[in-house]
Order: sequence, then structure tokens, then C-alpha cells
Amino acid sequence: MHSGCGRSAVLFSIVAVLGGLPALAARAGGPVPSFERDVLPVLSAYGCNSGACHGKSRGQNGFHLSLRGFDPPADYAAIVQQARGRRVSPASPATSLLLRKATGEAPHGGGRRFDEHDAAYETVRLWIAGGAPPPTVGDVRLLDITLSTTEHPPGRQLGVTAHYSDGSRRDVTRLCSFQSSDPMVGRVSDAGLVESGSMPGQATVMVRYMGQVATYPVLRPYAHRPNDDFYRRLPRRNFIDDLVWDQLRKLGLRPAGPTDDATFHRRAWLDIVGRLPPADEVRRYLADPAADKREQLIDRLLARAEFADFWANKWADLLRPNPYRVGIKPTIVFDNWLREAFRSNLPYDRFASELITARGSAWRHGPAVLWRDRRTPEESAALVGQLFLGTRLECARCHDHPFERWRQDDFYGLAAFFAKVGRKGAGLLPAISGGEECIFTADEGELLDPRSGRPAVPRPLPGGSRVEVSSEPGADPREALAAWLVADDNPYFAPAAVNRIWAQMLGRGLVEPVDDLRTTNPASNPALLAALAEQFRRDGYDVKRLIRTIANSYVYGLASLPGSGAAADSLNFSRHLRRPLRAEQLCDALTDLTGVAPKLAGMPADSRAMSIWTHRVASPLLDAFGRPDGNQDPPFIRTPGPTMLGILHLMNSPEIEAQIAHPSGSAAALAAGSLAPAELIEELYLRIYGRLPHRDEAKIALRSFAGTSRRQAIEDLMWSLANTPEFFCED
Repeated sequence: MHSGCGRSAVLFSIVAVLGGLPALAARAGGPVPSFERDVLPVLSAYGCNSGACHGKSRGQNGFHLSLRGFDPPADYAAIVQQARGRRVSPASPATSLLLRKATGEAPHGGGRRFDEHDAAYETVRLWIAGGAPPPTVGDVRLLDITLSTTEHPPGRQLGVTAHYSDGSRRDVTRLCSFQSSDPMVGRVSDAGLVESGSMPGQATVMVRYMGQVATYPVLRPYAHRPNDDFYRRLPRRNFIDDLVWDQLRKLGLRPAGPTDDATFHRRAWLDIVGRLPPADEVRRYLADPAADKREQLIDRLLARAEFADFWANKWADLLRPNPYRVGIKPTIVFDNWLREAFRSNLPYDRFASELITARGSAWRHGPAVLWRDRRTPEESAALVGQLFLGTRLECARCHDHPFERWRQDDFYGLAAFFAKVGRKGAGLLPAISGGEECIFTADEGELLDPRSGRPAVPRPLPGGSRVEVSSEPGADPREALAAWLVADDNPYFAPAAVNRIWAQMLGRGLVEPVDDLRTTNPASNPALLAALAEQFRRDGYDVKRLIRTIANSYVYGLASLPGSGAAADSLNFSRHLRRPLRAEQLCDALTDLTGVAPKLAGMPADSRAMSIWTHRVASPLLDAFGRPDGNQDPPFIRTPGPTMLGILHLMNSPEIEAQIAHPSGSAAALAAGSLAPAELIEELYLRIYGRLPHRDEAKIALRSFAGTSRRQAIEDLMWSLANTPEFFCED
């Protein structure tokens, strides 16, 4: 047994008195302790079945338990039946190896865990003395745990109540595992006492008991908190502002001030259509006196053709297959469908449904390519869970999720919906064979649960509408899954979608990572996530309307410099988070600046990087700035922040130098024009930064024209201005 989870004899004596263990009841002639309800919690509390001890994949010293007790029958067999039954001795319980090792009477790598006077010892002993009864189908099952709190200076004492299938309840506080997401903000003891840490902010205390989890939020306000009138006076443009200001009020955070018009203009262009604004657009916007010009700008951008390419490029990270695996033609067909979906503003529920239920030729129907790429039910379940449910289920493929409620039953129930996906045509190596492949619904098909060897029954994750899966030949279980997925009462679909889009617009999700929504990884602002999801449903899953709502909030227009005392906050959107351009954005920004498009293999001349149909198109710049590796399987999450490789490439690339110095490029055209040096500097600042130069910047830039040719001065300015964070970052 593992030595890393200490529990004292005193604590367990208290639990026995409070009824937390059945030991005293059993002494008085009560029922024999249950293996699943009483014994396994003891083993879990002492870390015996943790990943560092007997719960590891191969066990420890020949003794293997399921991780955190997720498989009671297997654990029972390991304790009672394996090792020739020497681990328990009903005729003489005190001589059982299970107890002798735990008390240190026999050599034990985990050391002494408890002694003969502990309630934990007595629980295990009485179970052995009662014949070590096994878990049965009719055993009382643990359904859930709930938390309560009491004032307990210097903090709050958490109480944990377990709820069982027979309606009974039990205080299990002393058998729980407690963990804080940030001990510097809020720390928690092994006994569940929550105390404030040394740093302001927010944290989450995770409570785990026998596969059930619950969370407790901890908020530690910042110093010098403004009064409530300060927050009531903050500008509000929609419900987003209301909910963000309310969160900042709880934490005592001051928001940043509003950003200037030039910065907002450039930000909106880059966030909504993915490109730099042309200089004439900047001039027109800055000169516009209209009070609602920001709202008008957002509407114009949402109507531009570049919107579809930019947002399709984002989803390509999550869906685009490797053409060497599925073939070049299917990859292009899929790419075209993806772009058309955003061009037509396909409602997000239809977008998801068409992908999940896709049938037909992968040469003609884009969504079918997804199932040419993902060829097993297990792969399909993991992908759908991550993309459309915001849930990483892959962990539950081998064992129950250690930090969430997902069980192996949930994973294989979801995977079973894809058991009847049939394929005919090219086979497993379509890129080599070059043949066509069609996706269809087979008359029969089943997924065997590896634990039982029996067919898994299609079953969605808990929550939402009931699902009726037709057993008729030719019926596609994916249709039932899609109907459940997009139903208004589905608790996962809309929150996962709005969290992903919020992250694209604000630089960080309300939940991070964006595809890991779970109880133990709560949103930084749960009320805002719920409100956005509800609005998204009411608007018919209209992606453009959601983007418009976010962009029109006052919060979206905050400056990136933090407000007073809020420099450490990066969770609550008290300021706009700066972020680097995507690789394709940067490549196209250089094209806009120089007037020369790079040569992209497999693409027409003068193509923009945002229109590339595969990540295998060779480009050192795109590779340097973090585009997905063409050999990796989606979904791909790009690494945030500029890399040293990217910065060095921008400074030293001969390809970029050739673009700037191209005889038909912008530098040559500007040099041949009639603009004065001061006007040229203004033009370059508008093209590169989307703003006019400050007075000191203009003075320094003018020096570039001294002692050199007009064209060389322009090229040098282009090079130096493009090698700054202001160029390759959004703000």
C-alpha cells in the first residue's frame, strides 16, 4: 500500500463516532461491512489503489487493484481469490495478510497504514470475519456526493455526504481526497479544512470519493477593492458586461480602460476576418464621427468573404485529415465543405449533425471524409466528445476517469453509436490505392466491451433527452446521437461551442483547455458561460450572431494594459489578452504589407495562406509560427505565444527579405510614387500597425531617409517595423 496518503488513528476514531464508518455498528451486532460501500473506501482513503501504488497499470509487488476502486469485482478477486487466498483469513481475521501489512506486522513497501485500534482496521477485520462477502448486483450503489460548509476558524470546514441507491446517506468527509487547483489562493487540508492562501484570485477545491467528484470555489479578493458604486457606473452594452463586472466586483478587480479606435479597428479585423485592415479602411474608420461606428464595423466584417476562410482555417485544426492517409481529393473536398459551411453561416447544430451522420462518397461529400479518417468506434467517440461535448473521454477508454464522473460504460456507450459505420471501396490505405471510398450504414455492427466481451449498448453521456435507438436493420444509431447532441436540453453541446468561440475572440476560454469542460475544471465565470450558451440556443446556433454579441460587448473593447492592481489577473477578462497572430495570419499580413504573395506549392499563384487546403504545403514561415504538423491527428491545439524559432525566422528569413525587395512589390511602388517621407511613414504605419505614428516614432523613422536611397529607406522601415511584437501580435 502506498505511503503518500496518511490518515491518523485519531481522525478515524472521530469518523467512527460520527458514523463515518460502520465499525462500531458491526461491533454491536450490525450488518457485515460491504466490500464496495465500506472496504473499498478505506483502501482508497489510504492510497492503496492510487496510481503510485497497487492501482498502477501492473500493480505493485504482484498485487494489482483497479485505479481508485473503479472495478470492485476485479478488486475483490485480487484480494480474496488471488495469491492462493492468503490475503484474507476468515477463520482468523487478524492474521490476514491484508491487515498484517497495513499494520506493519508484515514487511510492506508502503509502510504502516493504521493500527489495531483504528476504525479503518476494524471495518476491514469485520468484513473478513463476516466471510469476506463479495460485491453483488443487488448491493447498494453510491449515487452522488454533496458538500456542505461550516465556519471553522481560520477557514471553512467542508463536509461531504454520500448518497446511496437505497436512499441512505453517510458522512464520508474523512475518507475523501481533497485537492486545490491553486494552493497559493486557497489551500485545503487532508481533513477538508479550506483556508485562504497568500495570493488573491480564484481557485477550486476538488473533492473525490469513490469515483464521485464535487468542487468548492474559493475567491480571495484583491487588496484595495473599489466600492460597489464603482462597478455600477461601469459602461454596459449587453449581458456579457453585466456578468463580467459582477465577477470583477466579487474579486475586487478594476477593469482596464477602453482601447482606442485604431487598436479596436485592427483587433476586430484580425479576430473576425483574420487579416490586417487596408490603410484606406483605417483612414475612413478613424475619420468616422458616428457614435455606433464600432457596431457598424463588426457588421461589415461579418459580411466579408474572408470571414469564411478564416473561421474554416480554425476548424481545420480540429478536423482536417492527413492527405497521405485519406487521399488528396477527399482532403480538398472536405476543405471546400468546411469553407462553404462558414460562407453560408450554417447553424452550428446542423454543422455538427451533418458531420456526425455523414454518409456517401468521400470524393463528393465533405463530411464523409471524417469517417474515412476515423475508422474505429473508439476513435470516433473520442473525437466527438472532444469537439462537440467539450469532454476528453479518452481516459475512460481504459478506466474510469480519475477526475470526473465519466466511466468506461460512458465511453463504450458513446462509441457504440458508431459501430454500424460501414465503408466500401479503397480500404485502409486510400492515399496509396488512390481509390474512392463510400461511407454507409451497415445492416449490422457491434462494438464489444473489452471488459465483458459483450456488445456495448449505444448510450449517450448522462444528461439531456432520452435516446431511442432503432434496432431495425439499416437504422443508423448516429441519427439518434445527433438528435440528442443538438437538443436544447443537452448540457454539453452549447457550452462547449460558446467556450471555443469565446476563446477565439478573447484569447482565452472561460474554461481552459477549451475542450476540457468538467466539474473539476469549472469556468472562471460560470454564470457567463451559461448565459452565452442559452443565448446561442435561442439564436438558433447562429455563429455570426454569437460573434457579433461578443464583439459588441464593452469587455471586448477593453485595452490590453491592466487596470490598477489587476496585473496578475488573466482569468476574468479584466483586460484584453494580447496574443500572437496565427501562422497563416502572419503570412498573409506580410503579403498585405509587401504586395507579394509567397510561392505555396499545390496552390494557384498569389494564393493567400488562409486558403491552403492542407498543412502539408511547404512553408518555413508557417512551420516556424506553429501551424499544425501534417503528420499529427486532429484535433490540434496550437501552442499559444510566439516562439523563438518564429521570431528568429521573422528577423532573418531570406524569403521575407525577397518579398520586401521585390521589384513589383509595395516598397518599389511607394518609392516610385510622389509621397513625401513623412507621408510614406504615415502610410507604412497604417499598413503595418493600423494606426498613425506617434510624434517620436515619426522623428525616428525620418532618419531612415538620411544618407540612403528612397527605396532602401522604405525597405529598411518595412523590415524594422515588421520585426516588432506590435506587428505579429493582435494588439
